[in-house]
Amino acid sequence: MGSINYLDLKIREAKRKKKKLFCVFLTCGFPDLAATERLVLFAEKAGVDILELGFPFSDPLADGPTIQYSSEQALKHSLSIADAFALVRRVRRKGSKMAIVFFGYLNPVYAYGEKEFARDARDAGIDGLIIPDMPPEEEPVFRKECQKEKLRVIYLVAPTTTDQRAKGLVHKSQGFVYYVSLRGVTGTRAVIPEDLRAHLRKLKRMTSKPVLVGFGVSTPEQARAIAGMSDGVIVGSAVIERLKRGIAPAERFIESMAQAVHGS
Repeated sequence: MGSINYLDLKIREAKRKKKKLFCVFLTCGFPDLAATERLVLFAEKAGVDILELGFPFSDPLADGPTIQYSSEQALKHSLSIADAFALVRRVRRKGSKMAIVFFGYLNPVYAYGEKEFARDARDAGIDGLIIPDMPPEEEPVFRKECQKEKLRVIYLVAPTTTDQRAKGLVHKSQGFVYYVSLRGVTGTRAVIPEDLRAHLRKLKRMTSKPVLVGFGVSTPEQARAIAGMSDGVIVGSAVIERLKRGIAPAERFIESMAQAVHGS
């Protein structure tokens, strides 16, 4: 199932059409697996280019209170990585061509088995990975397995990252570069950081890969403004906040954010 890498396709298409990329984060299994599946299929129809499928973990280092809450709720269902892979397999069978990136931490990967994880993730139809506790110098065996399976490994660059370190991260990041727009953990924010444009300019000088901005993007106005200075926008906590109220509010919000990023 994993022969086509939809992340590569989406990035090439965005470049060709001079289009911004819109990525949505969903916690797998929150509020339950059926809701996640419905939202994944809806997101694609609404114009989402990349899905960041978060695998719930009990000790997340990059996640703020909102995503932590969704993880805690999802973990109550005894969710496994096999369940997450089965979900991706189901949406692919239903015709999904959206890029799907797995967001998670190393512990569950170790528990599953590094070689088996890379193989099964790709076979399910996952295109890439974001693992915040895996710096590029570590886990060479796992990264080699990912490379063999054509599973793209994406790295995060923060405002506090030194220029030298940033150069190494953007060089090794595959598909796109994930720029963390604020200091601290995920969560909605009222204002866009003043230094965002300057940081993005510097990063764009380092790489031709698309730079997507995440962490703290909360409103269509912010999404539109950030899309104007980057290659795309990632929205997570603000979607989960709506999802706490129900699926319909989350769907309406995803649609409004997709329109804002794509300029319609």
